Amino acid sequence: MTYRPRWRRIPRTGPPTRPRSTRIRLLLCALAGVLLLAGGAAAYTWHRLNGNISSVELGSLLTPEASATSDLNILVVGSDSRAGKNATRAGGGDDVGRSDTTLLLHVYGGRKKAALVSIPRDTIVDRPACATASGQKLPGHEGVMFNSVYETGGAPCTVAAVESLSGGMRINHYVEVDFNGFAELMDALGGADITLAKPIDDKESGVHLQAGKHHLNGQQSLDLVRTRHGVGNGSDLGRIQLQHQFLAALIDKTAGQNLLTDPARLFAVADAATKSLTTDSSLAHVDSLASLAYSMRGLGAGDVQMVTLPAQLEQGDQDRLVPDTARGKTLWAALKADRPVPEDALTGTASQPNGIGQVVTPG
Repeated sequence: MTYRPRWRRIPRTGPPTRPRSTRIRLLLCALAGVLLLAGGAAAYTWHRLNGNISSVELGSLLTPEASATSDLNILVVGSDSRAGKNATRAGGGDDVGRSDTTLLLHVYGGRKKAALVSIPRDTIVDRPACATASGQKLPGHEGVMFNSVYETGGAPCTVAAVESLSGGMRINHYVEVDFNGFAELMDALGGADITLAKPIDDKESGVHLQAGKHHLNGQQSLDLVRTRHGVGNGSDLGRIQLQHQFLAALIDKTAGQNLLTDPARLFAVADAATKSLTTDSSLAHVDSLASLAYSMRGLGAGDVQMVTLPAQLEQGDQDRLVPDTARGKTLWAALKADRPVPEDALTGTASQPNGIGQVVTPG
């Protein structure tokens, strides 16, 4: 039987709009609109946006893009560092950070469709030998939680761990978003409008929302995507399903916004977006980000297949996950061959969608 990919479709609300795009496409529109500002103001703005972007040198850990239309792998990390403003956003006061959310975005050749693979932070992995950004060499270590890899070795070791976990899948770009940046970006976008199918009551994160419609500001949006004890059985898998739904709601909200008609808000979005990012050195410039975004201009939200790394609950510890090696090979082989992820890559795993986190819809 021929496998027909089932792409996640996002419900449309309100009047018809132009094709939806991912958040990076929204950033492209913002950056392009900044150029409409007059004379020296445009030059100053461009300089400021470039200065906002932090970068990390990853060298040979990354593979350059073959072309502007070739398939592409982008590792996206949400960091839960407790330093600076993030201490207020995330709670706590130490400066140790872990990768709270990790996504591998595979954009297929032609850049019209994509697959998003979430890697649960509670997954038990073997960290390969790696070197930190400062050059410190770390020996390999077996049986560590995935989110501790970032804490120990930062971006370089996280890239190495994902490549090892995926059986050698090469990564082209690295993008990191911090807590404070995410919350400020959501505020610049005007927050998020969502509808909850079920109430969420999480005493640990402080999220208390009744079923029904809600308008969330930046901090509330951050709290929602981080909650886990208020969704399903409190596992990271339920939280990931909720994150997928929130991302869909966010894209639905931003699709119809015309930032080009509101220069002040346009700059606020571009400023917040660039301040939230740490990228590999090849992307650490507005021109590079805009070029990458332009190459994916035809990629709409309905074209993104969202899945979770195939895994099973660890025996004796329901809060830990062990990668399902056989089904994982099926997933990674499909992406390496630039094909959609088949359904049987998740069947029978703890990662198989079961609706426990699917409580968020747009509007």
